[in-house]
Amino acid sequence: MTDQTPTGAPGPRGPHASEDPRRETEIERLHRLEAAARPDQRRGDTRRHVDAATVAALDIPTRPDPAAPPTSVAQSGATGSRTSSGPGRARRRARRGWGTRLLGVAGLLGFLLTWELLSRTGVVNPTYLPPASAAIADLFRNFGLAAFWEAVGDTMLQWFLGMVIAVTAATVLGFIIGSSTFLRRFTNSTIEFLRPVPSVALIPLAVLLYGVSIQSALLLIVYASFWQVLIQVLYGVADVDNVAMNTARSYGLGPLARLRYVIFPTTLPYLMTGVRLAAAVALILAITAQLIIGTPGLGAEIAKAQSGGSYVAMYALILATGMLGVLINIVMRVIERRVLSWHSSVRTEVVK
Repeated sequence: MTDQTPTGAPGPRGPHASEDPRRETEIERLHRLEAAARPDQRRGDTRRHVDAATVAALDIPTRPDPAAPPTSVAQSGATGSRTSSGPGRARRRARRGWGTRLLGVAGLLGFLLTWELLSRTGVVNPTYLPPASAAIADLFRNFGLAAFWEAVGDTMLQWFLGMVIAVTAATVLGFIIGSSTFLRRFTNSTIEFLRPVPSVALIPLAVLLYGVSIQSALLLIVYASFWQVLIQVLYGVADVDNVAMNTARSYGLGPLARLRYVIFPTTLPYLMTGVRLAAAVALILAITAQLIIGTPGLGAEIAKAQSGGSYVAMYALILATGMLGVLINIVMRVIERRVLSWHSSVRTEVVK
């Protein structure tokens, strides 16, 4: 049987109905104690009290300062501090980028100032080391000469042709040799023997074969750049995950499909590193071949200025070769970041 409430509706009082007044009295007493303790808690702890329900609501502000921008628990890290947002991170990255550039400019200015002081103070004979200001002024005069740009064009043409030949040959041979255990073991001793041979030692052979033509410079450029790319490609092919290769085989992918979808993505970061290193080496060998062999280009112009005693013009052309090296390095880094935009190393570098 159910008891009737004062309003006539059935109620679940049962035999414990007499305990309800005592329970209600106890609850009211606990509420009074909690209300009395709240002022003491606020005086002892300046942090605003947040109960479990509020913390669980991720869109409810939990910052101690009511006037501060709202920060949810999801937006806070393990320490309770606000994590970096997209715009803030971009601003910090831009500031770090400008800081790095300013440091680089400061280092360059320090080098030029040291050069200027060594010449002006007579520590080094100014006849053989003219002031940096004179060399820079002559460099700007060269910018208006057609012969200067013709020499730059000859140098860049040799650099470009040597890079294309070296990168193509090294990439193809690297994938072929790296994909075969037999070929890796068969060619290992030959590669280790030929790789340390300096390209400058091949100058007599290049002159005997091709004279002072552009082919002599290409021989040196290709030989020096080839090893930079080949070694990196071999390392990249060796770094392919065996589990990924076995999975590709189990799904029926043929050799070309495995090369495209498994081997090439793993090797691409190594390949781009090798290309970037080979670009600097190719420029060095192009200038060296022009200096020694006499093939047309900036190196040949430097040799002419040196033999004619025009040391200011010689240092101006040396500065031009340095500017070419910096420009090539910047371009290669931009290409590397674009090609490897999906790779974790480039993403981590961008985030930092």
